[in-house]
Amino acid sequence: MKTEIERRKTFAIISHPDAGKTTLTEKLLLFGGAIQTAGAVKSNKIKKTATSDFMEIERQRGISVATSVMGFEYNGYKINLLDTPGHKDFAEDTYRTLTAVDSVILVIDAANGVESQTERLMEVCRMRDTPVIVFINKMDREGKDPFDLLDELELKLNIHVRPLSWPINMGERFKGVYNLYEKQLNLFSANKTRISEDIISFSDLSDRQLDEIIGSDAAQLRADVELIEGVYEPFDKESYLRADIAPVFFGSAINNFGVRELLDTFIRIAPQPLGRPSSVRFIQPSEHTFSGFIFKIHANLDPRHRDRIAFLRIVSGIFERNKFYHHVRMQKELRFSNPTSFMAQDKSVIDEAYPGDVIGLYDAGNFKIGDTLTEGESMQYIGIPSFSPELFRELINKDPMKTKQLEKGIEQLTDEGVAQLFYIQPGNRKIIGTVGELQFEVIQYRLEHEYKASCTFMPIAFHKACWITSSIKTKLEEFISRKQTNIGWDKDNNPVFLAPSEWLLNLAKQDYPDIVFHATSEFKQTAQHLS
Repeated sequence: MKTEIERRKTFAIISHPDAGKTTLTEKLLLFGGAIQTAGAVKSNKIKKTATSDFMEIERQRGISVATSVMGFEYNGYKINLLDTPGHKDFAEDTYRTLTAVDSVILVIDAANGVESQTERLMEVCRMRDTPVIVFINKMDREGKDPFDLLDELELKLNIHVRPLSWPINMGERFKGVYNLYEKQLNLFSANKTRISEDIISFSDLSDRQLDEIIGSDAAQLRADVELIEGVYEPFDKESYLRADIAPVFFGSAINNFGVRELLDTFIRIAPQPLGRPSSVRFIQPSEHTFSGFIFKIHANLDPRHRDRIAFLRIVSGIFERNKFYHHVRMQKELRFSNPTSFMAQDKSVIDEAYPGDVIGLYDAGNFKIGDTLTEGESMQYIGIPSFSPELFRELINKDPMKTKQLEKGIEQLTDEGVAQLFYIQPGNRKIIGTVGELQFEVIQYRLEHEYKASCTFMPIAFHKACWITSSIKTKLEEFISRKQTNIGWDKDNNPVFLAPSEWLLNLAKQDYPDIVFHATSEFKQTAQHLS
């Protein structure tokens, strides 16, 4: 078990949309032998449908679904790669995915530098002290000066950086990268499908052979490397693991260039599977009893089979097929006859899995995001919350004949974490809360195409949803009674204050000091454990 843990690396690739995340994912799979030709990931992004209006939404959602979890072997390591949606409206989905990984590769577009979504994603990594490696992509196009990019990374992302490879020019004059870590020169040739091997070792950059190979760029490379060694502190693996420093690589993912340096260094320095905090103690991967948590659910992964898969990150012990495990929230025993691992597009049934692995469990509706499975211990993994939504719409059924389909569809989609569902009484009105506008279109599209239910959304003037609790039961009852028109109930029947404005939310906090207003659903996990 110790050997299996040590050879695993579980990470996510994050980026602003169009920085080249999918292309880099594909090239990593190419190196790992999980796919044979470039284009395999992209071609499976979306099944062609007649409705071209929603292609963009399907693309935003489809990438993260079709290639959600990918495993591959490389140089004796088992690598688990999790893809994340790039679009800001799916930030919550990305946050939850980041709870399931131990490190991150952040892709930056050399021309655009650090963009707004990159900053948001990096905030999440800092909250969790997740180690980050930066890959500056598209060096074969004109972009910002590499030193300016490093300054921008430090300034905007609030993290120390240390280049471990360095580009020789860019755009049409791009000649390759010098690997500062390995003291090797990798010469560039546009090569989109194969894996290039054009590497020359240089233990000393003053070697005259360098001038023969890259001509007038040799002097600039020497000056740049001298400046890097003088300005940036030497790379320290422990600082990286503490998330104090981020190593930086340069390359061109579409041309399969600079990816090998990134991958080889990644397997050498990235953390092995880490433990996680729970409601009772910190759980170490080396513990012999199995435990894990659900961080993502997807219904209708294959629309023809109406299946629903819950993605489980294994934290400790060994998961075994057909063995009974304890579902902590439901207090019941479940077993799984066909747990799945993912290898690019292929799903395969596995007999066992180890800490760090992410597996798919076919689910008949037992799971919610944040659920914990154990070998009997009553504890809950923490830190996998739902966030307080900021956009609200009332769900209106357009076809009363399809009420059942609509109810089932909205229940399942909100279980996935696409959005949150609140009920307002009287009338059982359904309020959908999201953190981004795009989710409403995705929900509408998926309800129609996957559940054959049609709906529309009516804007509703709420500012924020806050879960409310109080240690004094009568105070909570009084608050609910007085604010009745602004009280909703979530799917677990917890009361939620739907504040009409920031001013009224602050006033309520002032007037009712015994009420606690929660911005995330984190409190529920602790409460469930205590109950």
